Amino acid sequence: MITTIIYAHPWEGSFNHAILSNLITRLKNEQKEYQLIDLNKDQFNPVFSEKDLALFSKGDTTDPLVKQYQKMLGETSELYIIAPTWWYEFPAIIKGFFDKVMLKNSAYDDSGLSLKGLFTNIKKTTILNTGTAPKWYLTVVKGNYVKSVFIKGTLKDVGIKNVKWKYIDVKTASKNKREQFLANI
Repeated sequence: MITTIIYAHPWEGSFNHAILSNLITRLKNEQKEYQLIDLNKDQFNPVFSEKDLALFSKGDTTDPLVKQYQKMLGETSELYIIAPTWWYEFPAIIKGFFDKVMLKNSAYDDSGLSLKGLFTNIKKTTILNTGTAPKWYLTVVKGNYVKSVFIKGTLKDVGIKNVKWKYIDVKTASKNKREQFLANI
């Protein structure tokens, strides 16, 4: 099986890009096979078209990137999601990715009383997340979107379990703290 990285940041000068570069270097050094979903470079459109929304209930799409991403996720045993926090949650391109890619019969089965996640091949997931607010503020004051909605809701419903969330406040993190974060990936 393959390690897949979902990356969502448009600027190569960002700390998110440093995280991506560090992770790819580590995977290469460990001779692990990996594939990269770079949503911005792929020019992924996170917005449903009228045609795609009409196919949603059938679990189908007209977007060739969606089909490619579904195939990639089906080959994945370890998943990394690298994204910033913007306005207390992930950027719209991540939300759109999950809206458009996690379709019926590919990501879940809804024929029973509840959803049955189909991406059970993904045995380990790590979310590498940056922001400009302290983690305690996101978790205590703003409701902990990543854990309460994304991990316990979206990922669980599509069969993705064993999820770790690593966060760094890039506004206050010292150079040493950033280096430690990169070293612990």
